[in-house]
Amino acid sequence: MHWLHKLRGLRTLWSTEMSRRTLHITLGRMSSIPWGYQDVPDKFNFASNVIDPWADLEKAGKRPQGPALWWVSGDGVEVKWSFRELSELSQQAANVLSGTCRLQRGDRVAVVLPRVPEWWLVALGCLRAGLVFMPGTVQMKSKDILYRLQMSKARAIVAGDEVAQEVDAIASDCPSLRIKLLVSERSQDGWLNFRMLLQEAPATHQCVETGSREAAAIYFTSGTSGLPKMAEHTHSSLGIKAQLDAGWTGLQAWDIIWTISDTGWILNILTAFLEPWTLGACVFIHFLPRFDPQTILKVLSSYPIHSLVAAPLVYRMLLQQDLSSYKFPHLQNCFTGGETLLPDTLENWRAQTGLDIREFYGQTETGVTCRVSKTMKIKPGSLGTAFPHYDVQVIDEEGHVLPPGQEGDMAVRVKPVRPVGIFSGYVDNPKKTAANIRGDFWLLGDRGIKDQDGYFQFVGRADDIINSSGYRIGPSEVENALMEHPAVVETAVISSPDPVRGEVVKAFVVLAPEFLSRDQDQLARELQQHVKSVTAPYKYPRKLEFVLDLPKTISGKIERAKLRAREWKTSEQARAQ
Repeated sequence: MHWLHKLRGLRTLWSTEMSRRTLHITLGRMSSIPWGYQDVPDKFNFASNVIDPWADLEKAGKRPQGPALWWVSGDGVEVKWSFRELSELSQQAANVLSGTCRLQRGDRVAVVLPRVPEWWLVALGCLRAGLVFMPGTVQMKSKDILYRLQMSKARAIVAGDEVAQEVDAIASDCPSLRIKLLVSERSQDGWLNFRMLLQEAPATHQCVETGSREAAAIYFTSGTSGLPKMAEHTHSSLGIKAQLDAGWTGLQAWDIIWTISDTGWILNILTAFLEPWTLGACVFIHFLPRFDPQTILKVLSSYPIHSLVAAPLVYRMLLQQDLSSYKFPHLQNCFTGGETLLPDTLENWRAQTGLDIREFYGQTETGVTCRVSKTMKIKPGSLGTAFPHYDVQVIDEEGHVLPPGQEGDMAVRVKPVRPVGIFSGYVDNPKKTAANIRGDFWLLGDRGIKDQDGYFQFVGRADDIINSSGYRIGPSEVENALMEHPAVVETAVISSPDPVRGEVVKAFVVLAPEFLSRDQDQLARELQQHVKSVTAPYKYPRKLEFVLDLPKTISGKIERAKLRAREWKTSEQARAQ
């Protein structure tokens, strides 16, 4: 069946006449691409095919009045941009990048910004100019930034005051880096001021006709057995997948959605960029420099927010507040992903607010693969069903599909037809890409069970990734940071259960002989602070245990699985007593 006919079959997802008209404008001419993927347009660009048509409808008075982006600082400053303004400002951003900075199509641009409006402008500007944007969290330290800039050979970085000094500390070791753009009210030597250049840039830009298969973004994953890998997404796997998925949140063109996510995570672009703007809805952003449950509750009470997307931790923290003193008159939909939603969190939230929490599931490489949409029944502990264009199954060690009710590895079918939404692969690392394919399937890295209705139940991680409060942390990065300290001879990092965060990072440490007599509590704090100083602070081990040795295989490889199994069993026994 042709891709367009499949899409027509999904039109029930489109909730407004404006959305359907934009869909028609967006897709344009279709053709078959002979490389194993579902049929997609030859050319696609989210900026020109989605944002600009909404701007045109707005100019013609055919879109409901209201902002496309609504940003609040928390101290009284607000920014509201319509689709027309967003279109014009993003064209100016594209002119800054491709004109003033002379970046060329295909150049990679690291974007390390907090929740400021410029993040969304730079991302759109990169799409317009045919540049590859690479988001990163502002929690990164110089070592993290150095690795990413060197690995990607990024030509430019757009950053805020939060990381400017960290960038300057390593810039001389990045020969490919030639442009540093600072998003700030101040000037700094060696940096171009993005805000000043934006004001001076022309308001019209000829959008690059990017190919659907052309690279659009690179996200760095959390590695299980090494440093982060570069996962490359195309204009198709981001923008066209958004067209296919549109509507699962129940958003309409006049609704407002608030996603509480770090700008460095793919969740931010999925639910605070692609999904809402595909539907003509408004993206709400709060600067939220620090997580504060009371601020979140006040915002939900004060602003006409229709949908909330947040990690389960956020809901758990909100439930610890006195919700009886707050009312959410506009909130209708609550969504969560990134970690397991506990049944009691769902029940307590429903009891205190009258609202359900609907889960979704995916990974950096695939985007959202499963969801519990507004029209679906909620099954506590379930991730929902797969999107229609994804064939998600539970498979065995041989790559065979298991029957309902049996536990196995969750996977997306990628052969003989590779679905729209799957990333291109790990950049410069075809072996790692191939290693994640079993038979006809791409492994999602999780163990699960599929029931008779097609709902998936998450059982656990199939690898060593630690999922703490929605942050995915690779143990190798934490281990490498610990090994830099002279007190550490060997270390193994695993997940440890936590009642609030779900999981936290725990490090088992073998000490050097000269440190054995040190006060262990003081030394543990010193090691924790050391990790915070050399890598993103959210990765530091909240638990430390000093041991004489670590379990190893015959070949000398540390057996994290044994440590993890022992840790979780001990915690379960403690809870049972």
